Amino acid sequence: MDQALDIALRLSVATFLGVLIGLNRDLQGKPTGVRTMGLVCLGSALIVIAAELVGGPGDATRAVQGIITGVGFLGSGVIIKSDDSSRVHGLTTAATVWLTAAMGITCGLGHWRLALVATSLSFIVLVLGGRFEKAVHRRWPHSPNDSQSP
Repeated sequence: MDQALDIALRLSVATFLGVLIGLNRDLQGKPTGVRTMGLVCLGSALIVIAAELVGGPGDATRAVQGIITGVGFLGSGVIIKSDDSSRVHGLTTAATVWLTAAMGITCGLGHWRLALVATSLSFIVLVLGGRFEKAVHRRWPHSPNDSQSP
């Protein structure tokens, strides 16, 4: 395949997958959406491809390490701990930002089919995970005092 076409395919698939994940988060009313996730995925793919083009495959590994670290910092910005309780909000959104970056990295490395599988699995978790958690909590209710020792 022509190199320019291959790069365009990698970037396009990354953007599309990020937008899909962002659409799910947007429809759930979460703080990240189509633009954020699309850009995280596209940016991750772009950095990996650029590193491969400029320095070779070894440089892509260093780029991946930098992306994972930087996106972890970005994701931490959506995690909020309530002052009046021990509840933490935003962990799923932060994990989704991190996963979206990983999907972009995977597309950037040319393994976009693997990223498609990961996207499918992430939709299963995002769409059905909340329902599953609620069903488990209905079956086995959790009391906040259960985890404290006497």
